[in-house]
Amino acid sequence: MAVTKEKTKKVSRSTGKVSATVRPRHKPKIAVWKFASCDGCQLSLLACEDELLDVVGQIEIAYFLEATTAVIKGPYDISLVEGSITTEHDIHRLRKIRQQSKKLIAIGACATSGGIQALRNFADVDDYTRAVYARPDYISTLRTSTPIQEHVPVDFELRGCPINKNELLELINATLNNRTPNISHVSQCVECKRAGTVCVMVSKGIPCLGPVTHAGCGNLCPSTDRGCFGCFGPSEAPNGLSLAKQLEKLGMTKHEIRDFFRSFNANAGPFRKTSEAYD
Repeated sequence: MAVTKEKTKKVSRSTGKVSATVRPRHKPKIAVWKFASCDGCQLSLLACEDELLDVVGQIEIAYFLEATTAVIKGPYDISLVEGSITTEHDIHRLRKIRQQSKKLIAIGACATSGGIQALRNFADVDDYTRAVYARPDYISTLRTSTPIQEHVPVDFELRGCPINKNELLELINATLNNRTPNISHVSQCVECKRAGTVCVMVSKGIPCLGPVTHAGCGNLCPSTDRGCFGCFGPSEAPNGLSLAKQLEKLGMTKHEIRDFFRSFNANAGPFRKTSEAYD
């Protein structure tokens, strides 16, 4: 993390000599904001434990209701935003956050693609509200669930459901030190190869979204003989339709393939395009 102390000069009234003193430099202020989400990505930050103590020593947590009720007014050096935009009030609140933030980072599947709640984007939201709420007339909501970048400029998107805590620490470090974050941009398949995990789709015929999914989970599911579920969203240049053809060969029906692409990142462009082709 960045050094938070700087030297200053002080002149003694009695001797006239100049001496160097060390005083704390302004600590960067970080705010963590929540919109429509399960709080899992915020909990990933709290789960950093020992690493978080080092971070806190270098920054000032100005707003983070998941961790503290203390609130320090902006502007903020970094705003971490979790959750998707689902109401008109969300839009107005997000715009105010953007105005107060030097850097705004969207964290997690909800903030980067609309999350699991974006399944409403494929249906009539009124049907959902009538099925779930006894008084749907009290519910005020948008017809879609959308990512942060559709409403305000975003400086970086950190994928995952939930995010990888080590990637989050690296991103905060890089942002505060004005360098490019060292975060992988390869697919899950590359992560499997690096870990020595045998491909579950080739060896066992298990459906897997690994070839089109962004790495970041630490090879969690394939290492336990399960196919990837796409928790970290689409990789940089995914060929979803080609993978879908392979899934057909494994015996999946069109609707099964459609639903396979409609999970945590259902509204992410490449996943949505593939699922709609099988609708």
